[in-house]
Amino acid sequence: MQKMATCLWFDHNAEQAAKFYTSIFKGSKILSVSRYGDSGAEVSGMEKGSVLTVSFRLNGQEFMALNGGPVFKFSPAVSFVVKCKGQKEIDYFWKKLSSGGKVVECGWLTDKFGVSWQVVPASLDKLTGGRDAKRAERVMSALLKMKKLDIKKLEAAYKGK
Repeated sequence: MQKMATCLWFDHNAEQAAKFYTSIFKGSKILSVSRYGDSGAEVSGMEKGSVLTVSFRLNGQEFMALNGGPVFKFSPAVSFVVKCKGQKEIDYFWKKLSSGGKVVECGWLTDKFGVSWQVVPASLDKLTGGRDAKRAERVMSALLKMKKLDIKKLEAAYKGK
């Protein structure tokens, strides 16, 4: 059993979101779906029998999607970081997650459900960290000009090219 899981609050489309996410990440699946009964429907104003929660797993990480109504909205203050092995993975996740959503900058996007994601190379910490402040500044300068991140350009900036 996983000790902690992220709960994502949706208005009414938790099941659609869970299906969308599990279709993108390999080895992912819907674990369970619960529905509003009489008590929950009465308190929430949701229709009896409609989806209350969907538990699902992405890359071994468990999540719960909740249909809680329009009370709360997603914000870029919380985002999911997808660390990619190479440009092909960045391109794949960028295309899938941004479909119907909005691309931002610096590897950030908001999907069609309003959830924020950062699609980055796994090597980003190495490229932007370390003791060489000039090298880190070059990488950051290159990164700030991008929407979808380009590993070759980030690595060139790292090398001073």
